Amino acid sequence: MVLCGLASCKFFDSSEKKTQELIEKQLGEIDWNEVDSYPLFEDCDENLTKTAQRECFENELLKHCSKTLNEFEFILEPGIDPIVIVDFLVDKDGRIAIIAIEKDSAIDKQMPEFEGIIRQSLKRMPPLAPALKRAIPVKAKFRIPIALKVKQ
Repeated sequence: MVLCGLASCKFFDSSEKKTQELIEKQLGEIDWNEVDSYPLFEDCDENLTKTAQRECFENELLKHCSKTLNEFEFILEPGIDPIVIVDFLVDKDGRIAIIAIEKDSAIDKQMPEFEGIIRQSLKRMPPLAPALKRAIPVKAKFRIPIALKVKQ
């Protein structure tokens, strides 16, 4: 009877070890740099393909930023790179924040309030569902180009 008890303990140890090995194998196969679904605004359909979800997210974000920027009269002089690259982070709660803004140094001289306007725009952003990885909300980074008008 005692021998049977020892055998069953060994069985559980073996089963636990196999389970742990399986979990480690599956975790090693997951691409942690890729999400299963992208952050979504209300106007984006969660049943879209991943590519379409990303396009919808980026288009809605650009539309919102453009709407805010169009409230101001910013016209750049010729010779200035009109493309501004904005790095965003959408956290696991769906909150969006700016990580960095790459822009021509002349933009700071002609439009010193540009960064503040973009940050203020994010505060008025419509609700956003976070990215998902294996049905778990995760943070995700995005890089969005914004083209500004150049004086002709």
